[in-house]
Amino acid sequence: MTTTADELRRVALEEFASAGYHATSIQQIADRAGVSKATVLYHFASKEVLLESALAPAIDQLDGILGKARLAALRTGGEQRAEFLRQFVDFLLQHRSAASIFVNQATTLEDVPIVRRANAEIQLVSGYLEENVGSLDEKVRFGVALGGAAYLLAGAPLAMPVQDLDAMRAALITVLGDLLAVTPALASAPTTSD
Repeated sequence: MTTTADELRRVALEEFASAGYHATSIQQIADRAGVSKATVLYHFASKEVLLESALAPAIDQLDGILGKARLAALRTGGEQRAEFLRQFVDFLLQHRSAASIFVNQATTLEDVPIVRRANAEIQLVSGYLEENVGSLDEKVRFGVALGGAAYLLAGAPLAMPVQDLDAMRAALITVLGDLLAVTPALASAPTTSD
């Protein structure tokens, strides 16, 4: 059952991603959700609190994907690397609006705590790869694979529309698997977590 607060979070996330956080007003969110501005402010004390609430589920999931043990899978390869790639692609597809905000607005929102948290997650990956991936070629492969997938789905003006999520998921996992030396059979296996 979707509550008013859930609907406001969904609408706000879409508005923040498409128009930009700074260009979106509480009134615009209220209008699009079909409620009054007072209703929005009843559920969320400010636009920043609404942003925090809308982005938190994506950041929590990203934190789970990017834990130290999971990052170690990037180094080891095989099924562990394939599982990391599946989870990363599933995250991007499930949280496209949030990823769009992280990709496109991170610098203008760097003073917002939830965005600082997202930036810290990205720095965690970058630092891990810098310290644990040997060759420059391999670092470039990881950067192109992970960053490229994020920009493909969420980065303006490159954001690619997705009509068939299953086909896009399979294509992304295959291409990322190719870039990061994961066997195709492992990369295309269904996800094991939600």
